[in-house]
Amino acid sequence: MAGFGLTVVRHGETRYNKEKILQGQGVDEPLSNTGFKQAEAAGVFLSNVKFTHVFESDLIRAKQTAAKILEKNKYCKDIITKYDAKLRERKYGVAEGRPLSDLRAMAKAAGEQCPSFTPSGGETLAEVRVRGKDFFEFLCQLVFEVHRKEKTDVSTVANGLEASEGYSVNPFANCCNGPVLNSDSKRVNEVLDANILVVSHGAYMKNWIGYFVSDLECTLPSSLTKSQLSSVSPNTGISHFIIKLENGGDIIKPRISCIGLNRDDHLASVNDKKA
Repeated sequence: MAGFGLTVVRHGETRYNKEKILQGQGVDEPLSNTGFKQAEAAGVFLSNVKFTHVFESDLIRAKQTAAKILEKNKYCKDIITKYDAKLRERKYGVAEGRPLSDLRAMAKAAGEQCPSFTPSGGETLAEVRVRGKDFFEFLCQLVFEVHRKEKTDVSTVANGLEASEGYSVNPFANCCNGPVLNSDSKRVNEVLDANILVVSHGAYMKNWIGYFVSDLECTLPSSLTKSQLSSVSPNTGISHFIIKLENGGDIIKPRISCIGLNRDDHLASVNDKKA
């Protein structure tokens, strides 16, 4: 059975995040000084995690975050990163570059609620989910091909990615507060075919994780509350999943286990400095 680890990180803070102004896809704002510190802290936190593939949104706030994370990583100095427009933030149309309060006012005038309201020129939640679904299916196919190649290539049969002395495949394995695991936590130590890092955006990630839970029946940590599940990740919040792939003929069936969701353990040092 093929399998992979998936670590998803939201980009660091931008000036527009701090001022609660919508960026979407049309406003390509770079990280603020705090955002760079957050990204660096995330990089230190993930420095001992060995990634085999890195994908990121092609918007600058995601690119800068990914660059800082990889700069701190002990094992990914020469890894090739790939940009994918499917990982962009939700498009907010006429609301981009305007305060979040304006979007709420637009929704109220239309008799709708945020975030389900779609401003003129924006993406519906369903359209964002299609992007997320397409990208996840691409990842599954990628890993399945890696697995199949390793099975047929005798020289690489024993080269599956597994936790060993020196590096980890689970970003929360050495967390000072301990990993947040569910009943399938023992699967964290299984051999994996890939360990993938994705750097994306808050609304996109929330929608994507919603797809994991509602459509793919992702199992969740027992300590996770409904409010935590429905919240947008903090800047550089880290989530980690273990995905097992069953080959059902022409269909690859994923089985997803969430190990930690929107964790911000690494930001303690950043927040202390701000205080």
